[in-house]
Amino acid sequence: MSFFNSQYNSDTPYLDSGYSWVRLSISVLISLIGSAGMWAVVVVLPAVQEEFAIDRSEASIPYTTTMIGFAVGNFLFGRLIDRFGIVLPMIAASLMLGAGFALGALSTNIWTFAIIQGVFIGIGSAITFGPLIADISHWFERNRGIAVAAAASGNYLAGTFWPLVLKDIIATESWRDAYMLVAVASIAVMMPMTLLLRRRLPPHAIELSPSTDVISVTKRRIDISPKALQILLCIAGISCCVAMSMPQVHIVAYCADLGFGVSAGAEMLAIMLAGGIVSRLLSGFLADHIGGVRTVLLGSFLQCLALFLYIPFNGLASLYVVSLIFGLSQGGIVPSYAIIVREYLPAREAGERVGLVIMMTVVGMALGGWISGLIYDLTGSYQAAFINGIAWNMLNMGIMALLLWRTREHKTARA
Repeated sequence: MSFFNSQYNSDTPYLDSGYSWVRLSISVLISLIGSAGMWAVVVVLPAVQEEFAIDRSEASIPYTTTMIGFAVGNFLFGRLIDRFGIVLPMIAASLMLGAGFALGALSTNIWTFAIIQGVFIGIGSAITFGPLIADISHWFERNRGIAVAAAASGNYLAGTFWPLVLKDIIATESWRDAYMLVAVASIAVMMPMTLLLRRRLPPHAIELSPSTDVISVTKRRIDISPKALQILLCIAGISCCVAMSMPQVHIVAYCADLGFGVSAGAEMLAIMLAGGIVSRLLSGFLADHIGGVRTVLLGSFLQCLALFLYIPFNGLASLYVVSLIFGLSQGGIVPSYAIIVREYLPAREAGERVGLVIMMTVVGMALGGWISGLIYDLTGSYQAAFINGIAWNMLNMGIMALLLWRTREHKTARA
C-alpha cells in the first residue's frame, strides 16, 4: 500500500503515527504558501494608499475585507471538511487564491481591490488555518497540542517569509508584480501538495467524544453547556484578536510614520511572526500538559504586557525588541482555542466548531485593524489604539478565567 494511498487500513494505528507526522509537515508547507494573502495586504498597504490617494482608514479596508472573508471561509470550509475531507476544499481554495491575486494585481481602485481581497483571497486563505488545524487534530492524541500548534505555525511562517520576499519586489518593481508572483505560487505549489493528503481517517475515528479518546489520561468537563461554551469562546476569540491586530496590521505603517521606512516595518513584522512561531510551538507543548484554557490565559496575560511596552518605547531599536517580545507572547493563543474545542466538544463536529471559533478570531482581527486605523485618523497617533487593544485583551483574560473556574478535571487510567 502506498504511503499516501487514500484507503486506510483500520487495523493499523493511526494516532501519532509516522504518517501523522508526515501529514503535519505537508500541512505546514501548504499553509506557508496559502497564508500569503493575510500578510501581503499588510505589506502593500502604504503603496496602495499612495497609488490610490486615500487616507489610512480607507487603505486598511482591504485588510478588513480579507479578514472578513477569512472568517467566513474558516466556518464554511470547516463544515465542508467534516463532510468531504480536506482535499477537494483545498483544491478549490488554491484556485481561488490564484485567481484572487491575479485579479488583485489588475485592480484599478481601492474598492475593487478590497472586494477581491475579501471574496477570493480571504475565503481562499481560510482553508490553511482553522480547517487544516481541525484536520490534523484527528491524527494525533498524545501530541495533539504540538501538532495543532505546528499546523497553525504555517500561518506565521508565511508572515515571516512573504513580507521579506515581497518588500524587495515592491521596492524594485511594484506591488502588482508581487501579487502576480503569489498568484503563480498558489496554484503551482499548493495543488500538487494537496494531493498528498488524500488518505482518509478510519470511519470510527470521528465518532470519538472528548471522554472516550483511548489514550487520554485526564478528562476535562466544564459546568457550562456546549452552546454557552461556544459563545464564550467566540467572544474570547474576538477580544484577543482585536488586541492582537494593532501591532500585526499597523506595524509597517507605524514605522513609516515614525520615519523608519516600510522596510523596517516589514522586518519588524517578520520578527514578530518568527517569535509567534516559537510561541505557538511552546504553547503546543504546554497545552499537552496543562490544557488549552490555561495556555490561552497565560498567552493573553503576556500579550497584554507586551502591548503596554509599545506605548513608551518607539525608537527604532526598541521597536524591534518589543515586536519580538509581542510575537513570543501572543503566538500560541489562537491555536489553543482548537485544543479547547477538542477537549470539551465532540470530535465529529471539530471542523465546524473550530472553524466557528477561528472565524470569530478573524472577525476580531478585522475589527481591530479597522478600529486602529480609525483611531489613528481621529487622533493622529497610534497610542490610543494600543490602549484600546489592552482593554479588549483584559476581556479575553476574564473569559478564560471563568472557563478555568468552571472546569472540573479527574485522572483516568490510560487505556
